[in-house]
Amino acid sequence: EDALSRAAEVDVVFLCLPHAASIGPVKAFVEAGVLAIDLSADFRLIDSAIYEKWYQTTHTAPELLNQFVYGLCEVYREQIRNARLIANPGCYPTSVNLGLYPLAKAGWLGERVIVDSKSGISGAGRKADLKYSFAETNENMTPYNVGMRHRHIAEMEQVLNRVNGHKPHRFVFSPHLLPVTRGILSTMYVDVPEGVTQSQIRDLYAETYANEPFIHLLPAGQMASLRHTVHSNRCAISITPVDPAQPDGTEYIIASSEDNLIKGASGQALQNFNIAVGLEETMGLL
Repeated sequence: EDALSRAAEVDVVFLCLPHAASIGPVKAFVEAGVLAIDLSADFRLIDSAIYEKWYQTTHTAPELLNQFVYGLCEVYREQIRNARLIANPGCYPTSVNLGLYPLAKAGWLGERVIVDSKSGISGAGRKADLKYSFAETNENMTPYNVGMRHRHIAEMEQVLNRVNGHKPHRFVFSPHLLPVTRGILSTMYVDVPEGVTQSQIRDLYAETYANEPFIHLLPAGQMASLRHTVHSNRCAISITPVDPAQPDGTEYIIASSEDNLIKGASGQALQNFNIAVGLEETMGLL
């Protein structure tokens, strides 16, 4: 309450609250005209009905949803420059959306997308829960919320469907918990149209991310790994045809890695702040 009463005294606030807890404070910061960057999911989705479906709670400020800019910096940079309200993306959607954005933008992303993501334990937060204890997670790997059950699917659909002109995609998303502290590795299985070559796809990614300081496109033959990105704000992306005998076929594997605590959370929030206030985008980030 003390922080809310002093809202007019600050220039920017980063909200790091649980889902459904940011809505009340955000209203106060909106009234005070403060630059607010929300790391919860409360303002990421532009449709309150979709939010309520996935998060199983009523959104009490739906009138604010269209005032927020979705803070995926490499996609919505120009909107972020003039924003006062920024919704920081989720960790899984950041890795998936950055990995697939060029294909979706070009209209080359097939309708069905299969995503297999692995996340470090920190992605589950710090709650005391037996399944996240050392004895349960060490030397183990566990899938959870597989298929079409994980709430981050909503962000993937929203971003990729919008950039390709609202052509719908069907995501089959299977996240897994890895026995490591941090990092996300997303492996995406996609179809592209007949006649689109591997060279064209690589050129598309290179052109899309040519001036992006935090996107690392790997050369042919290299696969993205956690070691490419942990402890940094980078996202590494690799592109591999499914069948080496058909290097220009229609099936590809796109792999994307990031640090879930940095590019998937606080680092991207700082990147959003830098853009919004006109600072060097890379300031304070590796």
